[in-house]
Amino acid sequence: MLELYQWELSHYSEKVRLILDYKGLDYRKIEVTPGMGQVDLFRLTGQRQVPVLKDGSRYIVDSTEIAKYLDLEYPERPLIPQDSKQRGLCLLMEEWADESIGVKGRKALFSAISQDQNFRKSLLPNSTPDVFKTLVAGVPSDVLTVLGFGVGYSPDVIKSAIADLKQDLESLTLILADSPYLTGDEPTLADLAVASLSILLKFPDVPYLDLPASLLGKGVPGLADNPNYELFFSWRDRLYAQFRKPLIGTPTTGSAPTSIQIE
Repeated sequence: MLELYQWELSHYSEKVRLILDYKGLDYRKIEVTPGMGQVDLFRLTGQRQVPVLKDGSRYIVDSTEIAKYLDLEYPERPLIPQDSKQRGLCLLMEEWADESIGVKGRKALFSAISQDQNFRKSLLPNSTPDVFKTLVAGVPSDVLTVLGFGVGYSPDVIKSAIADLKQDLESLTLILADSPYLTGDEPTLADLAVASLSILLKFPDVPYLDLPASLLGKGVPGLADNPNYELFFSWRDRLYAQFRKPLIGTPTTGSAPTSIQIE
């Protein structure tokens, strides 16, 4: 069986999970915890970042490379069109989604958890001890602002990222106003990338991720609750309903992740 080394809240990991579900492939999720888990992953693959897909004795790194690999090795329900123009448009939009929604989405989410202690507490996995949840929720906002500076997430950077995301969502909404998918009449890697990478902006109403129920339908203020982007998020949720398997009632694909183990 395929194995996905991942972090549950990683939207790049979610991109691979959606791709695997779209192709109807069974897989096992292996959670890579920050710190020691990343050291273990490096010992296995030479790579500290998730997602990493294991297929037999092969390790494939990076969500885009994983998508291309799966299209070659598991060609049923292809991700990338054969038509040259559609193929180029698909790959271009997928790359744009990685570098725009993917990067800026993390900054927007950081802003949301900095401002709302209940939101950052809810983002912790269900298995997190209550005492640790309380500790995280009690971290003052100004401390998180200082931490943000340390990782390059200053208030100005976050403000710019949110402004860019608003433009991105407006553009996507316009494209989808009279089209079922982003590049044509059938879903492609571009659709799956855009849909999955938007997960941090607004969580779906269905439990696809191992997160508390209080987060369902919630997201970044000004984006998740903006009526101007309702068409986009409705499209995203329809795509998810069609292809993504929820946690409930799925013992293999979509099951809660196991801890990383070195073989």
